[in-house]
Amino acid sequence: MDTQILGHYIGGEWTGADGALESRNPSDTDEVVARFPDGGEAEVAHAVAAAKDAQPGWANASPEVRSDVLRKAGEALFARSGEIGELLAREEGKTRAEGVGETLRAARILLYFAGEALRRHGQTLESTRPGLDVATYREALGVVGLITPWNFPIAIPAWKAAPALAFGNTVVLKPANITSAVAAALTQVLHDAGMPPGVFNLVLGRGRVGQAIVDHKDVAAISFTGSQGVGSQVANSAVARQARVQLEMGGKNPLVVLADADLDKAVAIAADGGFFQTGQRCTASSRVIVEDAIHDKFVAALAERAKGLKVGPALAEGTQVGPASSESQFEQNMSYVGIATGEGGRLAAGGDKLSLDTPGYFMQPTVIADTDPSMRINCEEVFGPVVSTVRAKDYAEALKFANRGEFGLSAGIVSNNAKLIRDFRKNVRAGMVMVNLPTAGVDYHVPFGGTRGSSYGPREQGFAAVEFYTQIKTVYTGD
Repeated sequence: MDTQILGHYIGGEWTGADGALESRNPSDTDEVVARFPDGGEAEVAHAVAAAKDAQPGWANASPEVRSDVLRKAGEALFARSGEIGELLAREEGKTRAEGVGETLRAARILLYFAGEALRRHGQTLESTRPGLDVATYREALGVVGLITPWNFPIAIPAWKAAPALAFGNTVVLKPANITSAVAAALTQVLHDAGMPPGVFNLVLGRGRVGQAIVDHKDVAAISFTGSQGVGSQVANSAVARQARVQLEMGGKNPLVVLADADLDKAVAIAADGGFFQTGQRCTASSRVIVEDAIHDKFVAALAERAKGLKVGPALAEGTQVGPASSESQFEQNMSYVGIATGEGGRLAAGGDKLSLDTPGYFMQPTVIADTDPSMRINCEEVFGPVVSTVRAKDYAEALKFANRGEFGLSAGIVSNNAKLIRDFRKNVRAGMVMVNLPTAGVDYHVPFGGTRGSSYGPREQGFAAVEFYTQIKTVYTGD
């Protein structure tokens, strides 16, 4: 397939397509998917200036204008889901079905916020003083900077940009390098839907682009999804100049499997949460805590399930698990397998690089058994198709193990015991709880986020998004 030549999108125009950087197909590393520029402070300054100039007109336009643009963009993503889903699979490594599914999710997010643009998020109140009326109004913040990861290269930009735009903000987006073509595709859809110049801007490049957005005095808020280390730097820089900040920084999500669970169902849930989308989900169930009475049977069954999954090129027929998205991610996956076995874990399945017909970053889904909760494999986010298992003597110990560590994004339990499920829902330290479901997989119209080191700031998505992307004005009116 032809290599795309991309540029920045600033002030409604594509510019700067010098091809300094490239993204490659992780299923076939001989294929260059796109070439694009390596932006910096100058491009960010240009984009922020364009966004600042456009923001008053966008915020003061009829909400129907904002709704119409988002609706048209959502409808276009539906119509182009096959094409863009395939591009996503080529550039990021998801299977075709996963790529199309993510594109459809982005379409639904845009349509949801097309509706939210029309809803009034304010209140009228009785004053404590006679003859006065009180009302609160939600107003846009101004220019919002979005820094997004590669693992959901169209859904995450959509779930950040859609509410920002719906509520009258303008946007400067810095996507992950290795999925620049997908970000450009979303940008073109918004352009074609009638987005006014300067309202949505895309700046491509390495980390210095994100830092320039975070540091710019005219960027009122930053929404970031990525690693804990980078997230803490973003927060420090943003708070230092009193910009609003929202961080999503991953997870080390526990799935607790109790002895009364249906074994086949538990194995299917663990495999779905741990291996699909190549385990490259911040909500993946990367550590499974199993009650002693069924531990050995569960580990054996999960290992067999892992061995039976078909790993292959993202666009190949029948592929269930695609490649790691980059060489660095693949190397990280393999290094954690070595760390885990070196600390005493037992390799029950996988753990090796796979050599297929095309050069790519393929590894068999991996199960590492007999691990201790304190091992690095159970404390650090791997972000690959690697699942560790921990033995717990009973529910109380399983809950204790689940609550260990610095993360608290998603947690799951597989059980038929209503009392213990209720206790788990109440006492597990996580922002999202899944009962008899994989820890990965969330709806777009409800809040998304975690506790502790997983999240910082207001929740993302759904009805919660208004809290981050608007500020409240209180108005008193007398006779």
